[in-house]
Amino acid sequence: MSPKAASDPHEAATQRAARLRREIWRHRKRYYVDDDPLIADAEYDRLENDLQEVEARYPDLITPDSPTQRVGVELQGELPTVRHAIPMLSLDNVNAFEELEEWHGRLRRALGREEPGAETEVPLVAELKIDGVSVSLIYEAGALTRAVTRGDGVTGEDVTWSVRTIPAVPLRLLEPLPFLEARGEVYYPLKDFGEMNRRREEEGEAPFANPRNAAAGSIRLLDPKLAAERPLNLFLWGLVRLEGRPMPASHSEGLRLLADLGLRTNPATRSCRSLSEVETFCRAWSEERDRLDYEVDGCVIKVDPIDLQEVAGSTARAPRWACAYKFPPRQATTTVLRIDVQVGRTGALTPVAILEPVRLAGSTIARCTLHNEDEVARKDVRVGDRVLIEKGGDVIPKIVKVIADERPAGAVPFRMPSHCPACGAAVVRPEGEAITRCVNASCPARLKESILHFARREAMDIEGLGEALVEQLIAGGKVTSVADLYAFEARPLADLERMGRKSADNLLAQIERSKTVDLSRVIFGLGIRLIGERTAQLLAQTFPAMDDLLAASAEDLMRVHEIGERAAASIRQFLLQEENRRLIETLRRAGVRMTGGVAEATGRGPFTDKSCVITGTIEDHPREEIRRWLRRQGARVTDTISKKTDVLIAGSDPGSKLERARALGVRVVDAAELRRLIDAGPGAAGGHAGNPGEEGGARG
Repeated sequence: MSPKAASDPHEAATQRAARLRREIWRHRKRYYVDDDPLIADAEYDRLENDLQEVEARYPDLITPDSPTQRVGVELQGELPTVRHAIPMLSLDNVNAFEELEEWHGRLRRALGREEPGAETEVPLVAELKIDGVSVSLIYEAGALTRAVTRGDGVTGEDVTWSVRTIPAVPLRLLEPLPFLEARGEVYYPLKDFGEMNRRREEEGEAPFANPRNAAAGSIRLLDPKLAAERPLNLFLWGLVRLEGRPMPASHSEGLRLLADLGLRTNPATRSCRSLSEVETFCRAWSEERDRLDYEVDGCVIKVDPIDLQEVAGSTARAPRWACAYKFPPRQATTTVLRIDVQVGRTGALTPVAILEPVRLAGSTIARCTLHNEDEVARKDVRVGDRVLIEKGGDVIPKIVKVIADERPAGAVPFRMPSHCPACGAAVVRPEGEAITRCVNASCPARLKESILHFARREAMDIEGLGEALVEQLIAGGKVTSVADLYAFEARPLADLERMGRKSADNLLAQIERSKTVDLSRVIFGLGIRLIGERTAQLLAQTFPAMDDLLAASAEDLMRVHEIGERAAASIRQFLLQEENRRLIETLRRAGVRMTGGVAEATGRGPFTDKSCVITGTIEDHPREEIRRWLRRQGARVTDTISKKTDVLIAGSDPGSKLERARALGVRVVDAAELRRLIDAGPGAAGGHAGNPGEEGGARG
C-alpha cells in the first residue's frame, strides 16, 4: 500500500478494488479457460464478495468491466443492429469424406500445390463444429464493449448486455490491448438444456426444439436479468482483428493468444499435417461426441497459415480456405407401444410416446414427448406405429416421422382425454392455446405446487410451510387439498420429521391467522391461471364477496380494469370446476374470510396510476410491505427502470437504478419523503390509511 493510501481511505479502497478485480479475472481464466483452478469455489466467492463490499461503500469505484457488473438494465423495444466491419461468412458443408477430398483438391489447386509430396501439404486445423449461435466480441482498451450476432453475415444484432452475463466471457482481457475482435459460438450446455425443457413442459410451455434455439432465444432476451438465469457458455474459434501487437501468423497461434488473454477456446482442436489426419480427427469425434456437454454437429477444417488463407480467398458467401464436415444424423426406428398422458405440476397435460427400447447415440430411448395434442395430430402418431426417432441436435429424443407403410391395421388416431388422468376432473383447453390443462387445484399431480402457492407471503402468508414439509404431508396422506391445512392438529404435526411441538404450534398459529387475510389474497392463493396479485386485488375491489365472484359472468369480469378475454375465461374455467367450488366451500366452512375486498383508494395521490420501482433499503419498512402498500394506492410496481417508470422510491445503497432513473428523468422519492407520505395517510398517499406493516394495512 502506498503512503497516500495509508492516510486516505478512498485511495486505499481504489487500490484494493483494482487488486481484487485483477485477482478475480486471473482466477476466472484459470477456471474457464485453463480448466485448472488455483483456489476453491468458496475462496473465489469471498473475492467477489469483498469487491462487492468495496463498491457498495464507494459506488464511484464501480467500473463497467467490474466482475460485479455483468447484469445491466432491461432494453426497450427491439435489439439494435450493427454492421460487421468484416463480414461473418458462412461455411461450405460436406457430408462425406469423398466430398471433403474434393474440397481439399480444390483448395490445393487454388494454392498451386497440386503436386503430391510432403513439401506441398497444406497445414490444416480441425475443430469441433459447435451447434450454437455465432457472435463477435469486441474489446477496446482491454474491456468488452460490444457483442454482435452473426445475423445475415453483414449485419447482426447487438446482444452485448446478454453476453456480459455469461460467466466464461471476461469483461476485461488480461492485457489491455487497444483493440481486439474475436468470434465464437454461444451454446446451451446439454444437461441444463434438458432440465430447462423438463420444467417448461411441466409448466405447460412449449419446449425449445434444440440447444441452439435455446441459446439464440436466451441471448436475444431484452432483460439481462432473465438472460443471466440461463446457463449459457461460449467457445471462441477465431481472432479477426488486433491492435497493440502483431497479428499472429497462423490460426492456431491466434487461438493460443486468445487463451493467454483470458478468452475461452475449445481444447478439442488439432493441427493436422495432412487430410488423412483430419479424417482421423472427424471419425474419432463422430464416435465420442456423446460424452460432451454441448451439442456438436460436425468438424470445421481450416487452413492454418493466415497468408495461405488470403491466397485461397473467399466467394461472396463462404471462405475457400475452410469447410464444415457434417456428422451423420443420429436416428433409429422403433415401435410406439402406447401413448401416456402425464400431468405436470401446473396442471398441463402432455402426451408421451412409450417406445420399444432402442439404443441411440450412447443411450437407451424408451419414451419420447409428443408435446401437445396438435403435435400428435400433425405427425399422426398412433399406438403400434413404426417411427423414426432422432437425437441429432436435440438432447431430448423426438419422433421425426411415422413410417406409414408399416402401420398396423386398426391403428386409431390419438385423442386427448376429456378428464384428468390423475384426479378425474374435466380438463380444459383454452381457445387459441395448444396446451390442455387440469384446473382442479386439488389434483394430486399439482397438489404440492397448489399448497406452496397458497402459503406464499403474497397469498395466505403461512410462514413455515416450506417445500420439505409439504412433501412430507403429501407423502403421509395428511393433505389431499389446500383445505386440509385447516384441519391440522398439534400432536400429529409434532410427530413429523424435524418438526417438534414448538414448530407445530407456530405453524398452527400461522394457519389460524391466515383465515383473516383480505379476500384478494384468498383469490390469489387459489392459483387461478393468469391471475396475479394485482389482478386479484382488482377482482376483490369489484366483487367484495366470493359469492359475487362465483356468480360473475365473463362479461362482468372483462369490465374490471386490466382483465381481458383470456384472463376472464381462465377465471370462469376455474370457478366453474366443481372440484374448485367444493374447495372454496370447504375453506369457507373452515373459517377462511370470504368477504371484504381491498378498499378502493379514496381520492388521488402521488402514486395513483403510477408505475413505481423500489430500490435500496428503507429502515423499518421491508420492501415487500412497501410494494403491497403502493399497490393499494393504485400503483403499478415493477422491478426494472424504463422510460415508462413514473417514480423511483430510493432507500440507502440504491445502486445503479438511481443513476438510471436520473438519466431518464424519473421522479425520485427518498426514504424520508416516503415515510411522510405513509404517515400522512389517505390524503397524501392515494387514499389508504395505515402503515404498510399494520394489521389492516398491507399485511391485513
